[in-house]
Amino acid sequence: MKIKDLTVHRDEKPIYNITFNDSYDKLADSVKELGFSNRKICIVSETNVASLYMDAILFSLKESGYFKHICEFIFPAGEESKNLDVVKDLYEKLILEHFDRNDLLIALGGGVTGDLTGYAAATYLRGIDFVQVPTSLLSQVDSSVGGKTGVDFSSYKNMVGAFHMPRLVYMNLNTLKTLDKRQFISGMGEVIKYGLIFDKDYYNWIKEKHDLIYSCDYDTLSELVYKSCDSKRIIVEEDPTEKGNRALLNFGHTLGHALEKYMDFSLLHGECVLIGSVLASIISFNKGNIKKADLDDIINTIKAMDIPVLPEDIDIDKIIEFTRNDKKAVGDKLKFILLKEIGNAYIDMTVSSDDMKLAFKEYMEKYN
Repeated sequence: MKIKDLTVHRDEKPIYNITFNDSYDKLADSVKELGFSNRKICIVSETNVASLYMDAILFSLKESGYFKHICEFIFPAGEESKNLDVVKDLYEKLILEHFDRNDLLIALGGGVTGDLTGYAAATYLRGIDFVQVPTSLLSQVDSSVGGKTGVDFSSYKNMVGAFHMPRLVYMNLNTLKTLDKRQFISGMGEVIKYGLIFDKDYYNWIKEKHDLIYSCDYDTLSELVYKSCDSKRIIVEEDPTEKGNRALLNFGHTLGHALEKYMDFSLLHGECVLIGSVLASIISFNKGNIKKADLDDIINTIKAMDIPVLPEDIDIDKIIEFTRNDKKAVGDKLKFILLKEIGNAYIDMTVSSDDMKLAFKEYMEKYN
């Protein structure tokens, strides 16, 4: 099933397309249409993804004959590579290959690759263009769309970054079939977020299609990715630089990021977001917002995704301490995203350490 492209706008003007494909055969033509004929291209990827898809990307671009020079930059896979040292190595590669402001970077990979490449593109020569070619569920439904780029700094998540919109998001939906179970579940952490904060009907659709989603039915996954991207498009167009309601996309992320850091990144980002979403839902219930039936439904839905079990001796106080270094902190207060009801989120500046501690204790006692 071919699904139509999406166009992301800013100030009511189109700025880039999100295209949905089943191969990389049309990538060269798509890049050429952006005006990069006879320009240099650097494909940035990490070791695992490069071993699967780099040859196909290189074949598509080189066989076309459209481009002046094509090179690749491959870094070690993993969150630990999302840092300024790797960005520095990429800068050096681009300098030695004589890249100028009219040339192009292509981010081939998941969220780490897209964030790192986008940040390098935003800052090299004060900004060059880049294309997102996301290969994981998480990057296809979330991080490749919206122009938020960045790297970690001394294990503090995404503390250095820039808003820099891609020129194109090109998705090969067949890459989802190569994901292992953990990576797929990690992506679902961002998928279910859209239903919880924005669209109750989508949340119910995700529950209804559970078996087809996890069996990687192509048509179902195509619709899931499309619906998620369309939800993010709507929010990003309304608030491109996160001055307002775009912050709602951080549902589950405040405690999720803190847990990710506490576990020294042994858990995947989306796994931590799923746990953070349960914790945020518990806080929402404790504040008198959502009903107990809705809380139970959210927890059962997320638990059915086979999220990881946390160690019994987890230091809740330490995790809460990490939230104070979160980039969403405003002075001594946290910009916390809570639910009024399923499909309706809001920004809450009153969540205290005691609120978080109680939610974590309830989670560990009842749901872990």
